[in-house]
Amino acid sequence: MSKVQTSTFTESALSDKVKDFLTRFKDKFGSYKYVEQIDEMMPKGAKFILVDYNDLVVEPEIEIIFSTDPDRILNAFSRAIKEALQTRFPDYAEKIKDEVRVRLVNYPLQRSLRQINAETIGNITSVSGMVVRASEVKPLAKELVFICPDEHQTKVIQLKGMDVKIPIVCDNPSCKHRDFELKPEASKFIDFQILRLQELPEDLPPGQLPHYIDVTIRQDLVDNARPGDRIILTGIVRVEQESIAGITRGHSGLYRLRIEGNNIEFLGGRGSKTSRKIEREEVSPEDEKMIKTLSQSPNVYQRLIDSFAPHIQGQSLIKEAILLLIVGSTQRLLGDGSKIRGDINVFLVGDPGTAKSEMLKFCARIAPRGLYTSGRGSTAAGLTAAVVRDKTGIMMLEAGAVVLGDQGLVCIDEFDKMKPEDRSALHEVMEQQSASIAKGGIVATLNARTSILAAANPMYGKYDPFKNITENVNLPIPLLTRFDLIFVVRDIPGREKDEKIARHIIELHTPQGTDKRSVIDVDILTKYLSYAKRSSPDLTKEAEEKILEYYLQMRNVESEEMITVTPRQLEGIIRLSTARARLLMKDKVEEEDAERAIFLIQSMLQDAGVDVNTGKVDLGVLQGRPRSEVSKMQLFMDVLKSMEGDNKIAVEERAFVKELEKTEKFTEEEARNYIRRMLREASIYESKPGHYNRV
Repeated sequence: MSKVQTSTFTESALSDKVKDFLTRFKDKFGSYKYVEQIDEMMPKGAKFILVDYNDLVVEPEIEIIFSTDPDRILNAFSRAIKEALQTRFPDYAEKIKDEVRVRLVNYPLQRSLRQINAETIGNITSVSGMVVRASEVKPLAKELVFICPDEHQTKVIQLKGMDVKIPIVCDNPSCKHRDFELKPEASKFIDFQILRLQELPEDLPPGQLPHYIDVTIRQDLVDNARPGDRIILTGIVRVEQESIAGITRGHSGLYRLRIEGNNIEFLGGRGSKTSRKIEREEVSPEDEKMIKTLSQSPNVYQRLIDSFAPHIQGQSLIKEAILLLIVGSTQRLLGDGSKIRGDINVFLVGDPGTAKSEMLKFCARIAPRGLYTSGRGSTAAGLTAAVVRDKTGIMMLEAGAVVLGDQGLVCIDEFDKMKPEDRSALHEVMEQQSASIAKGGIVATLNARTSILAAANPMYGKYDPFKNITENVNLPIPLLTRFDLIFVVRDIPGREKDEKIARHIIELHTPQGTDKRSVIDVDILTKYLSYAKRSSPDLTKEAEEKILEYYLQMRNVESEEMITVTPRQLEGIIRLSTARARLLMKDKVEEEDAERAIFLIQSMLQDAGVDVNTGKVDLGVLQGRPRSEVSKMQLFMDVLKSMEGDNKIAVEERAFVKELEKTEKFTEEEARNYIRRMLREASIYESKPGHYNRV
């Protein structure tokens, strides 16, 4: 059948038919949309037009050729567009005659990357995926001109594939020369780039490795998609020979698949080029109704919290914080071009067996865009971006987890097990929302508007309540201050609570499972959250007042110049209150939202921000040294200084301890411990045995 179909038209008849379609087609508004596109080509300097596949329904004869012989029909389109151009702008048509082409939009045959196999070779297909690598842009030969020593020109037109054959004999019959050299200025080149497309994490069957395929794109498609973009790619599946070590390339029986890109459309996210969004984030009108009614129900906030990881008993504060993190706040653009981040970062630290990893896993599962990584196997390059050299020798930029999770969230488990140099890659991501890379001649800044949810175990296995948080967690302080909320999850035995948890766990193993009555279904929860992310509520006057009042009150705790909160916490409160308003689908951030945000920050301070020496809330704890420590240390050094005098005499340990005891701030034991600690920190040194001096 297809034989008959394709042989009915000669090449010129086919292109006439296509030209007919382009000039006659009217859309539903009655405008000749393709004629208009062709008219705009010259002013825009464009070399292509976009054809919507759905419009081809009126021309079944053309449409069928797309599935039988795609190259032929694409050539016919190029020829038809060229002819149509010639009547309008003959000079421009002449100038770009070899580069005119058509791009298809809305091609219906959508496959997943797994379905691209040997049967699809030579067919047009469209695939959705995530760009994980992009190479630099290189020129590709289209038509080469060689010259022999007698100045005769020989043309070689490079057809499909990448191989160019150097001519053997000269085009001039009388010439006998066999050696040629390329004349680049007479030859024609086009831009060429390689992308690597990988399956979307949400389409990945559990436990499978993600599939990927290399895509070649040329002309004005290059540099269209960056690593981290989610795209729908329409193109023709090609096959190229693979060279195996030990076998010369011509004799290998192995080939590999490649897609030759024809058009790129973006999946929800960048620009208005979206035509199809991912089903997961797609909210149909029925869903929207359901979500709206759900958000109107009286106890929706509690129900949302209960529906988050219902297999974990308790921990509702942490669940609430994670829900706020998923929804996030809005990113504000200031007039001078700087951004205020809207993403909330949360850090869980606590005893083993308190279901931290479970929460992270659940969070990555229900977030509209979530990735889960573990600190042990993550490197700085794997988290942000890397430059890799392809087997062809081309440098490629490869995106890491936070770039691929752009506008979503990344859960990092075992945060304390990461190497310090890898962890420091996150500083920029968490505050500036971007990942910069300068390596191998590629200097790039990629978007990484990602919330980070991290979990870590304490240094000594269990959390020590008699030490401050910085001594419990092996993390650098600048990183700790970038988290909006820090939760200490402690496992304290208590009859009632333990019984509840135990019953809950045992019930999970019984046939009836958990209580399903008040719990919102996981799919609906995901849709609810992704729908909630769309709104951008504004602060009301009452909420502003509330936050301001709290901030000033915190800066003025018992006026012993006790500064506890920093503007970072202030921004954190604003972010949390906005997120809560978003979660409840309100268009205003009300007083109660601000109150709840303050409550969360307050409970974090009670939990992680208490200075264990004085029992007071003190944010200095999160910044490394609580105030009590600072003043003690000051005192210690002052005493030592006065005893040394101007001549810097060595101070004997016993006398020094006595002096310290006199201040009534130190007991004898404390004084000796302090001396040892100062020796360790190299603030003082032992000038002769049992005698000390300041460094």
